[in-house]
This record gives sequence, structure tokens and C-alpha cells, in this order.
Amino acid sequence: MTSMARPLPAGSGLLLLASASSAAAALTHIAIIAGGPSWYRFFGAGEGMARLAASGSWYPATLTLGIALVLALWAAYAASAAGYLPVLPFVKTVMVAVSAVYLCRGVGGFLLAALAPGGNSPTFWVWSSGICLIIGLVHAVGLSRRWPVLSARGRHR
Repeated sequence: MTSMARPLPAGSGLLLLASASSAAAALTHIAIIAGGPSWYRFFGAGEGMARLAASGSWYPATLTLGIALVLALWAAYAASAAGYLPVLPFVKTVMVAVSAVYLCRGVGGFLLAALAPGGNSPTFWVWSSGICLIIGLVHAVGLSRRWPVLSARGRHR
């Protein structure tokens, strides 16, 4: 008995990749909290955040957890847009915003690396900006390919 896999609808594969990327970023942020100061340093959060984590301050963990929760929500929205979760409220609007945030963070981070790296290393800005730019492009292209289906879904609500 052979089974033939159905091809994914247009844009669904990219949006699943987008969802997985945001979920991986969320899990990475959780791991940074668990890993402590050395993980904050390794992932380029800056010496100030690492010192705060080492001193027992609530600030680094709270901020990092907040970022992780936002990234997890973005993963859910991308999975919804791909058609693998129920339609979430304002899915098109949220996905446009998420794509824009990733793309702006990607481009803006390169500018910060060149002009004013602040508390983070230039290496952090270059790597994280490249990752954000790629994830943003995956979101934007996947969303553009899936847009007609999302528009049709919205009319039946």
C-alpha cells in the first residue's frame, strides 16, 4: 500500500516554518532564563543583563519571559495562518504586524550594529538581525501566498 502525500497549500509550508522559527526563539529565551548569566552573555544580551541576572534581579527573567510569551503567541498565529490551528482573531492583521516587526528588527539591528551597538556586541546585532530578517521574510512571503485563503476564511466568519 502506498500513500501519496498531499502538497501543502500555497504559503502553508513557509508559515509552518515561520511558526517553528518563532517557537524555537521562544524556547531559546526560556533556556536563557534557565541558563542564567552565562547564557545572557553568550546570547549577547549585554553585560548589564548578565550582572542583573547574577545578582538575582527579577528584571532579566521577567523581560526575557515576556519576549518568550510574545514569540510563542506569534508562533500560534503563524500556525493559524497556515491552516494548522483554528482561525485566531485578526490573523491577517497580526501576521502583517509580526512580519513588519521581524523585518524592522532585522534591518534596524544592522543599523544599530554599525552606528551605536550600545550594551550589546556588534556580533550580537549582526547575527540576531540576520536571523530576524530571514524569519521576517519567511513570514511575509508565506503570508502573501496564503493571503487569498485567509481573505476567503474571513468572509465565512
